[in-house]
Amino acid sequence: MARRRFFVDEVRRGEAEVAGEEAEHLTRVLRVENGQQYEICDGARLYLAEIVEARKRSVRFRIVEELPVAEPTIRIALLMSLIKFERFEWMVEKATELGVETIVPVQAERSDKGLELAARKRVDRWRKIARAAGQQSHRMHLPEISVPVGLARALVWEGRRIYLEEAPGCPLLLKAVSDPKAGEAVAILVGPEGGWTDRERSQLVAASWAPVSLGPQILRAETAAIAAVAVLSHAWLIE
Repeated sequence: MARRRFFVDEVRRGEAEVAGEEAEHLTRVLRVENGQQYEICDGARLYLAEIVEARKRSVRFRIVEELPVAEPTIRIALLMSLIKFERFEWMVEKATELGVETIVPVQAERSDKGLELAARKRVDRWRKIARAAGQQSHRMHLPEISVPVGLARALVWEGRRIYLEEAPGCPLLLKAVSDPKAGEAVAILVGPEGGWTDRERSQLVAASWAPVSLGPQILRAETAAIAAVAVLSHAWLIE
C-alpha cells in the first residue's frame, strides 16, 4: 500500500512541520503517532520522514531519506473559462489529480457576469482544494492557480496551444497531438457554457491557437476540461 504524502512549507535542519488545520486533520482524523513514516514534499524534493511529535496543532517530522522523483512526461496548462464555482472547484480537484501544472481562470464573453470579480476572492480556496488533491494523488508539485484574466491575456502562451471547439470539422484531440515530445508544454483552452463567440474565435485563430474536438457529444465545460486533460496525459504516457 502506498504511503500517504503531505506537503510542508520547508525542510530545515532535517526536520519539517505540518501546522494548523492540516495538523488537526492528521491527529484527529488520521490519528498519526510518533514513529510512523510518511512521504513529505516541500515542492522541490521528496522525502521519507518519521513523525517525532504529534500534537493537535503541530506535527513534526524527521527526515529519514530523500526519495527519487520521476520527471513529468507532459506539462499541461489548463486555461478554463469561468463557470459556476461549485463546478469550477470540482474541475480544480480533478485537474490536480491528473497532474495539470497550471490552472488559469479565464473571463470569456459568455461567462456569467460578475464571476471574474467574485473569483478573485476564491483563488485561495481553489489553492487549498488543489493542495488536498495533490496530497491524495501523490503530486510532487502543486499546480499554480492564477487570478482570473481576460481572453486576450490568456492567449499569450508559449508551447503547443490548442482550444476545444464545438463547431464541426475540427480534428479530434487525440489525432491532433499524434507527435508528443517528452516534457513538452501544452496549453489547452476550454470555453464557457454556451461556447465561444465569433469574435473570440477570430482572436483564437489570429493568435495561432489550433481548434480540436472531443467528439460529437456536447459536454459540460468542466467535463470537457477533464476529458481533454485525460486524453493529453494518456497520449504522452504512451509516446
